[in-house]
Amino acid sequence: MSSRTALSERYQVQLSTIYEVCRVLGASLDIARTFRVALNLLSTQLDLQRVMVVMPATDGENLLRVHTSVGLDRDQSNRGHWRSGEGVIGRVYSSGMAAVVPDVNEAPEFLDRTGAFGARDDRRLAFVVVPMKTERATLGVLAAQREMDDGARLTDDQRLLTMVATLLAQSAALHAAVRAEHTRLLQETTRLQKALAREPRGRLALDNVIGESRAMQQVFTEVHQAAPSRATVLLRGESGTGKEAIARAIHFLSPRKEAPFIKVNCAALTESLLESELFGHERGAFTGAVGERKGRFELAHGGTLFLDEIGDISPGFQAKLLRVLQEREFERVGGNKAVKVDVRLICATNRDLEKMVQRGEYRADLYYRINVVSIFLPPLRERRSDIPPLVTHFIERFNKENRRELKVTPEAMKVLTACYWPGNVRELENCIERTATMVQGDLIRDLAFPCRNNRCLTQTLHFLDKADAVAAAAAGTGFNGAALPHANGAHADPNAGFGGNGHAETVSWSVPTPAPAPPLDDGAAPAPSADGITRIGPTQHLPPAVSRQAGPPPDGERERLIWAMEQCGWVQAKAARLLRITPRQLGYALQKHRIEVRKL
Repeated sequence: MSSRTALSERYQVQLSTIYEVCRVLGASLDIARTFRVALNLLSTQLDLQRVMVVMPATDGENLLRVHTSVGLDRDQSNRGHWRSGEGVIGRVYSSGMAAVVPDVNEAPEFLDRTGAFGARDDRRLAFVVVPMKTERATLGVLAAQREMDDGARLTDDQRLLTMVATLLAQSAALHAAVRAEHTRLLQETTRLQKALAREPRGRLALDNVIGESRAMQQVFTEVHQAAPSRATVLLRGESGTGKEAIARAIHFLSPRKEAPFIKVNCAALTESLLESELFGHERGAFTGAVGERKGRFELAHGGTLFLDEIGDISPGFQAKLLRVLQEREFERVGGNKAVKVDVRLICATNRDLEKMVQRGEYRADLYYRINVVSIFLPPLRERRSDIPPLVTHFIERFNKENRRELKVTPEAMKVLTACYWPGNVRELENCIERTATMVQGDLIRDLAFPCRNNRCLTQTLHFLDKADAVAAAAAGTGFNGAALPHANGAHADPNAGFGGNGHAETVSWSVPTPAPAPPLDDGAAPAPSADGITRIGPTQHLPPAVSRQAGPPPDGERERLIWAMEQCGWVQAKAARLLRITPRQLGYALQKHRIEVRKL
């Protein structure tokens, strides 16, 4: 009966010990403190002389060191280090299997590096070591020393220490996960703080506007200078240069950023609709006016009104708009009550307003009202260093929207950088989206662009002077069909020499002396090369074909065709490059003169 009572008391002590250890480990994530309290509980409750936790060193050395201990002084703890597989400690850590040494005096594998676990007088000392394991790995070992007496049961000690070691391992794993997440959050916070910090002096940036070139930095400087004031701003530049994005940036940098930003495209509405859209209308003002409606000027009260394509409004509406800008008040359509508004006006146009004023197409007084602060946005071809970051931005947005992982090769980036881009950023975005949609695989290479296969959808826009875009051919065209203007300003029609039915009529060629075209610097427009030809588009940097034989080409059209084919080994693509025409034009010309292509 007494033995059963003693066994019950032992189990009661063990259960109480487990409970206390769980409570201590769950109270804090500071494992240095919680481990020390837990080991004190083990030593007190189970009458263990010395207990220690051994874990891998954190200083990069491949050693196991004493992490926490009870019954060891500082010097003994500092001396405690083992390699994996060395001694009982190292073997338990490497194998993940518990070990029990009934008598340390009779165990040759016992390695007492600390000097605290050796034999004392004639007492018999046992040593129990269990691994601290999780589902994935062994994090360390829990070791304890007991003085053997008549009531000692090492099996019970091993079972209890195994349970405690599991609890310690879970606590250590949780602490490591929390520490890693804390480190990640600190790094993310630092990154966001840097991103939100003010740009260094001398380099400015705007939200949703990408520009690192010198020209765009000048625009950013002017935007930051003009935004805080109430002055009317006129944004000027070609279509697709980002005038609306700049207008939004001015609004959100101004004191009116909390008020509405209202935009109107003046070119999209007739004069009557534009008047109703801007000024609003009263009930019954016209057929369909079933109720009172506020105009864009009223909606933008206290904020900013952006009038896009301001150069396309009719002369009649110009007078009405001028009065609003002068008096800051207007009457709704069908009404007779003046409505006062406080609106900051931003206008945009791609028209030459000065020439329109000279021709009498635009009111000079309205021109002076809207042209208070002018900001000129450079075309994309004059800020080529911005093309790579723009391409990266468009690709990242496409990947996010379509769950792709596309990347652009350096060769493809060179093609994009060399293009003339008459449609500016809008055309670049269109080209990137079209190519990214149709490309196969995760890499956009140079051959993926339509212009590399003579299928550029906007190549007819690649003219310096659109008025000559359909003029008769006076010189050769580019390799991809894009017209190559002469030094005197004339341009070649990419389809010149072919009637509307697709048959050849007349083809004019020039075969200049080959000379490499100089590379374009950032902000430089295409310059004529030594042969008098300005190269634009994706073929801008390609060298001209080199003739095999010396001497000028023949004068006759048929003779010149045969001469070019012989020069290029009867390869039509090479002959077309030599003659500065497209392969399609060359094929029609060969059919017209009934020249049979030789097979070499």
